[in-house]
Amino acid sequence: MPTTATTDRPDATALGRQERQVLSAVGCGLGDDEIADALAVPADTVAELLARILVKLGLRDRAAAIVHAFDCGLVAPGRGPRARPASRTGTVAVRAAESAPRMGISLLGPLQVRRDGRLLRLGHLRQQAVLAVLALGAGRPLGQQELLDDVWGMEPPVANVVPVYIYRLRKALCDGDGPAVIERGPRGYQLVPGAVDVDVARLEELVTGIGKADRAGEPLETVRLCARALDLFRGEPLAGLPGPLAELERLRLVERRIALVQRKLEWQLRLGQEAEAIAELFALSAAHPLNEPLAAMLMRALYRGGRQADALSVFERARRRLADDLGVPPSGVLRRARRMILRGDEAGPGLGPSAGTVAGP
Repeated sequence: MPTTATTDRPDATALGRQERQVLSAVGCGLGDDEIADALAVPADTVAELLARILVKLGLRDRAAAIVHAFDCGLVAPGRGPRARPASRTGTVAVRAAESAPRMGISLLGPLQVRRDGRLLRLGHLRQQAVLAVLALGAGRPLGQQELLDDVWGMEPPVANVVPVYIYRLRKALCDGDGPAVIERGPRGYQLVPGAVDVDVARLEELVTGIGKADRAGEPLETVRLCARALDLFRGEPLAGLPGPLAELERLRLVERRIALVQRKLEWQLRLGQEAEAIAELFALSAAHPLNEPLAAMLMRALYRGGRQADALSVFERARRRLADDLGVPPSGVLRRARRMILRGDEAGPGLGPSAGTVAGP
């Protein structure tokens, strides 16, 4: 069966900038690790981008991608495919590195922007909030009024400051060198597609992968992907940034983090990894003392680890906290966990219906 691209498939214009760079490098015979070095991204990211390229272009495998790179003109004859060199300093790799995204925006903690590993200065908090809104827009153009609503809400500034902030951000992000990272089109401002790596976008890609692994019955892969997603967090998301959108996203991302931890710990408990889960559950329950599914999970882990008295102590602490703070008794999930422990149920207390659920994007 031929691997060449057919004329009715989408061409390279259907790809984002970073996807085109990966396709070009694949067409030149570079391996995933070489492409990762050239583009300054993890090898896992290269594999994910290539898989996305194959789906978008309707290609069967890597060989078909190489042929397609020639057919659509991304690779000229004589420049590939080539044998894998001992050195990774070939012309194509250098050219890819020069044109690759060298900037990362981190929102899963205090806002940080790094270019070539160097932390950039972004100005005052409102100006940073404008950049955060653009980064959260996932490449969608945002008009001036939408930026005002997202950053200032019901108290807009007296002066027309958005263009000023955009100008300053462009200077800060370019740092006197390279093309602009923020562009303006007919529908508003946006980050140049493929020019910046945003950690929130990577988080959502991992959440999609977690759902697929879970549905496929791959618990070890689910735990691994959950751990990778949680490693992206550096503290409170968007810490200190003002504005209605930052506040809403902060709440959403905190809930996303809790859900990811619950999903990971749920599978660790099902895999019999109680010892690994108990310490993390204690810390998470202390940070979220009113989260009853978390308390039930901790009770289960302690009980299955032979610590029945400690498990019942968790119930008592949760009961007192719910009564003192909310004036309510424990819900069914905690009461069922306690009953199972007192009966000596071999399975131990189960998980609440919401435990381990990771909400969609």
